[in-house]
Amino acid sequence: MTSTALISLAAGGFLVAFLHAALPTHWLPFVLVGRGRSWSTAKTLGVAAGAGVGHVAFTIVLGLGVVAAGALVEPRFGEAFHWIVGGLMIALGLFYLLRHARHGHAPAEARRYGTDRAAMAGLFVLLALSPCEVFLPVYLQGMKHGWTGFLVLSGVLAAATGLGMLLFTGLSLISARRLKIEGLERYESAILGGVLILIGLAVIVFDT
Repeated sequence: MTSTALISLAAGGFLVAFLHAALPTHWLPFVLVGRGRSWSTAKTLGVAAGAGVGHVAFTIVLGLGVVAAGALVEPRFGEAFHWIVGGLMIALGLFYLLRHARHGHAPAEARRYGTDRAAMAGLFVLLALSPCEVFLPVYLQGMKHGWTGFLVLSGVLAAATGLGMLLFTGLSLISARRLKIEGLERYESAILGGVLILIGLAVIVFDT
């Protein structure tokens, strides 16, 4: 039963991380800067991958902190702890829905950098210092599975983020419009918000 619950949580976490990686801030700046500096497809994808590693690493470090804090809080709340985790997911989901309703899809602007090295460093810092905050409640929910759960979820985070970033960067480089992903670009915040709310409700109802 424990393995089944962890698999379910990992599947939900993969979906959350992948949809988060679909946000234009995770791939469009690389496309715009890469085109502006006449980078090859391989170089643009390489820069995106490097920034993705920093993004995932920072999120994992924050995840450790969140789990440590959760371990201190959980004994005080006992059976109500899954309500807290589910509530956090629902709150984040509502935040993304509200952001979509207010702003919709705002395309990223190309940044200007003096050299390739400055461009790569700037893109790395841009993404690495903006962690995948929507994944932190997933780490909290995985506490019951111990270090095994943490390592599995960290692997899921890395795989989903890397796949999403490289997929959407690559699709855009070979003409995203022809592949008709504008709908996902425009509604990714709404989709992510809806998924987070559904997972949050599942955590509360089923305590998966």
